[in-house]
Amino acid sequence: MEILFYDCFAGISGDMNLAAMIDLGVPRDYLESELRKLGDLPFELRVSRQKKNGIEGTLVDVVLTPEERVLASKHHHEEHRSWNEIKRMIERSTLANETRDLSIRIFERIALAEAKVHGVSVENVHFHEVGAVDSIVDIVGAAVCFNYLKPEAVYASPPQLGGGFVDTAHGKLPVPAPATAEILRGIPVVTGGVPFETTTPTGAAILAELVNEFTHNAHLTIHKTGYGLGHRQTEIPNLLRVYLAAVPDRDHSKRWWMIECNIDDMNPEMYDYLIDRILALGADDVFLTPVIMKKSRPATTLSVLCSEHIADAVSSFILAETTSLGIRKFPVSKEMLQRTTEEISVPAGKVRIKHAVHNGKVLRSKPEFEDCRRLASEKNLPLSEIYRQINEVLYSR
Repeated sequence: MEILFYDCFAGISGDMNLAAMIDLGVPRDYLESELRKLGDLPFELRVSRQKKNGIEGTLVDVVLTPEERVLASKHHHEEHRSWNEIKRMIERSTLANETRDLSIRIFERIALAEAKVHGVSVENVHFHEVGAVDSIVDIVGAAVCFNYLKPEAVYASPPQLGGGFVDTAHGKLPVPAPATAEILRGIPVVTGGVPFETTTPTGAAILAELVNEFTHNAHLTIHKTGYGLGHRQTEIPNLLRVYLAAVPDRDHSKRWWMIECNIDDMNPEMYDYLIDRILALGADDVFLTPVIMKKSRPATTLSVLCSEHIADAVSSFILAETTSLGIRKFPVSKEMLQRTTEEISVPAGKVRIKHAVHNGKVLRSKPEFEDCRRLASEKNLPLSEIYRQINEVLYSR
């Protein structure tokens, strides 16, 4: 199984993650072209090769255009975008659906944490540091890079959080920042390695959303290493190390949790809201099943499949947001086929093909729908014609 492994010995920030992804091989031009789909976001992406403690890697700076720096200094608007503003910006973009959805899920983790820490509703959350252009680029860029690399799973070492205090829009706060601590609730961490912040809320949210398993003991076959440099000069290397690696096939079968409850006294209009929120917490699947309870009362079973590190957060959410008085929670095994992606050429252009593989044999294949839709739109062809061209190429092999 091909995976990404985040070695967070010096923590993680949004810009370090972006730099590591470029260092792993995500083309800078591709990343920039995808980020421009956000609309008229005034930034320049500066990428350079530098060294930290003798280790060469990639450094990324997200720089405001001169016009935007002047505007921000006059109106101070750039640092104070609301969650709803950011969500609308991403939803209205021309990014692929999977990239939009992942970007929103990462941002929503920060929004939920900020809401809890500051005692406000999610709708009333206004971001400060995270609302700035560079953080929007970092988070959407993380989604772009993940969907470019398409790993089958993501592992990480417990992130180093650092120590001391950090200056924020709310004043001087202890490390980890309260939002960071909330985002990483239920996730193993390491603290006190250095007297400053090493894991930011943005970095924490990227890990919380992407990582399937946190471990010090993964058995890896490393294919490639990427180094994303930070901007500090410290006694330990201020960098994020990420591996493209393989793990044994036995890791396809892992222990997950199924969380369920029966509900017979709640407004059914709320289920759509519940499903969206539970998925935003990082659940793998949420589904509803009609059942008949005692006294022949019709009801609904809410079922959630999730990884172990978010099981407590999902349970707490269900008990707080539904009318259920209790839940059932039990471990399950989830076996997954390997997934690989290749790019093929058809008369209309290039299309990614996703393969489901078992024991080295391709069981089935399907084209990436977003690629098909894009080609149909660009070439003014029926969508069915794009699929015909793809099938012709695949069946001719």
